[in-house]
Amino acid sequence: MRFTNRNEVKIIPSIYIVLVAVFVTNIFVNIELMGADEPVKFSHYVPNIVVLILGFYVHKVGQSFEFDSDGETLNLKNNGVFFSKFMEYRVKKAEFPKRKLGKFRFSDYFFYSAVTIYISSRRRRGYKKYTFNTTFLTKKKKRGMVASMQKIVENQKTTA
Repeated sequence: MRFTNRNEVKIIPSIYIVLVAVFVTNIFVNIELMGADEPVKFSHYVPNIVVLILGFYVHKVGQSFEFDSDGETLNLKNNGVFFSKFMEYRVKKAEFPKRKLGKFRFSDYFFYSAVTIYISSRRRRGYKKYTFNTTFLTKKKKRGMVASMQKIVENQKTTA
């Protein structure tokens, strides 16, 4: 099974631009208020604080996700969205044989979702942990990914 969330994350650059426009506009409004006789209060800065928090959230969750379980290997990849046409940044990859998948955990909160995979290794005891952001993945794709990885884990238990 192979899928990506490229279509869902196309909106992220537009959200960045809107947040920057709102932030800059509010800065100019605050500068104009400073020039007037009216004192600038904390409530004038609240919109900028909210926009900054939203900007950090969008930066944190605004990542593309690719999943590929075809063949002998399992491939998972996160990549940034804003400059992804020019360069790869914020890249997190995991490519390993399916037999090394020890377990996985899917965390789905209201504003954030992630899949954590645990890969077994011959050299180290225990598992190596990778966490991938799957926030902009549709529910159908999330269910397909969980079913695919569950099938891999169950096949390993029956063969071992």
